[in-house]
Amino acid sequence: MSYTIVPDIHADLERLDWSIAQAHGSKLIFLGDLIDAGKLVTKPNDLGVLEQVSQLINDGQASCILGNHELNAILFHRRSFASNTPLRSHSKQNTKQHKSFIELFGVESSDALSWTAWMLETLPLWLEFDGLRIAHACWSEEAIKIVKKRRPSGHLQLEDLEEVAAKTTEFALAVETITSGPEAKLPSGYSFTDNGGNTREHVRLSWWNAENTTWAKAALSVPDLSELPTSELPVDMMGELYSVDAPPVLVGHYKMKGIPSLQSANATSLDYPMNKCVYHWSGESRLQSKNLIKNV
Repeated sequence: MSYTIVPDIHADLERLDWSIAQAHGSKLIFLGDLIDAGKLVTKPNDLGVLEQVSQLINDGQASCILGNHELNAILFHRRSFASNTPLRSHSKQNTKQHKSFIELFGVESSDALSWTAWMLETLPLWLEFDGLRIAHACWSEEAIKIVKKRRPSGHLQLEDLEEVAAKTTEFALAVETITSGPEAKLPSGYSFTDNGGNTREHVRLSWWNAENTTWAKAALSVPDLSELPTSELPVDMMGELYSVDAPPVLVGHYKMKGIPSLQSANATSLDYPMNKCVYHWSGESRLQSKNLIKNV
């Protein structure tokens, strides 16, 4: 069996059509984040993307996993049973991130609830085939093990949502790791200034490269690496680095820059907003650059 793995679409119907055209009869695997157009999408079409992908899934031509934008949407349009407040705050920042979806469907409308119910019911947190792993932001053995204890298929249920939204339990934090990636708190006394001018004490980790064992090498989205310690990551964070002997895993999520390329031989992010790309997988135990199809 061969698969064509498609990274984050973000309501871009033209990107979706290009990606589907690259499949050439192979089954499509979408890495989530179908919705919520970013700045680069000039003609957002959340509905067109959702309708096309859901039809491909219904026809058995595609599978798709849950991205953090789908999870955020599910929470945004649902309320706490206890307090009747939104499970995801309707703050200015969250509303802006969800803008293209809201403009089409409204907030907590029947259409918004219907499509987010489809996401909850249809999209698992991960997929694993014979020799290939799929997740939106991180394949964490520990996080998947935790979720599997309750949800063996990787599908969240309605009764999980309040817990997931609170982000305090082991289960909720495991879901967060899979959909948004691992973060690590910097050693005491260290912080950095992000691209928005905000001071941060936690950094995202490039978990897919087992050679990135120091803070400076492993950190993502840190404009000035000199602000970070030069020491190695703590032991518990080393455990999040993906083993070089593990099966290949493909993720999206990270808004990589430059021309699409493989970050390692068995784990890579395909999310390149500036350039379209897909990966053709046909059973290889190591990812191959020739199978990364790009439109640059």
